[in-house]
Amino acid sequence: MPRNALLLLSRLLLAALFVPSGFHALSDIAGTTGYFAGLGLPLPTLAAWGTGLFELIAGLLILVGFQTRIIALLLAAFCIVAGFIGHYGQGGGDAMLAFLHQQMLMKDIAISGGFVALAMAGAGAWSIDGRGAV
Repeated sequence: MPRNALLLLSRLLLAALFVPSGFHALSDIAGTTGYFAGLGLPLPTLAAWGTGLFELIAGLLILVGFQTRIIALLLAAFCIVAGFIGHYGQGGGDAMLAFLHQQMLMKDIAISGGFVALAMAGAGAWSIDGRGAV
């Protein structure tokens, strides 16, 4: 498969996680705020709005390939921070729940690796960044 098609596919797959997540967070801001409050985050309403907007906007920018290298690095950092805040040490005394949180943390770290690779490769010619590229 050609390079540009694979880069488009990677952008589509990564955006498929963040666009709906951001939309959902903003659609249920009370629920998102409650989740963040339950994690003990300060200013959970501000965190909910900020997270929802960031996920939605960054996901859309990755989708269309605009400022891809910068946005991909921001999303890589976001995944690691969110993974540790949301999953590290979670599960209490329930071994299965603790295992699931550990797996979700590792998933977030793996997704950040995909964003680092995208940041290195760039968006490809089939993107706003690649307009005019051969």
